[in-house]
Amino acid sequence: MNRAQREAAARRLLEQVPPPVPPDLYGEVIRRGARSLRHRTLARRLMWLLLCAASLAFLVWALTARPWVEPPSQTTPPYTGW
Repeated sequence: MNRAQREAAARRLLEQVPPPVPPDLYGEVIRRGARSLRHRTLARRLMWLLLCAASLAFLVWALTARPWVEPPSQTTPPYTGW
């Protein structure tokens, strides 16, 4: 196809009457969009709740286990100098 044929084909496509849209389509789209938005909002809130719970659990563990403190020695060092 040369350029003129492609332009003519594009014009024919643009000049055609679009197929009719069902009258209840708009309401269905709004309903599905609102449901999708509610699901995304709920998922986002659950993820934040999970993140906060995990952070709190880590903080409690760190304060009780104190992993940064060196554990006490299990053996007594030898005593010299008697």
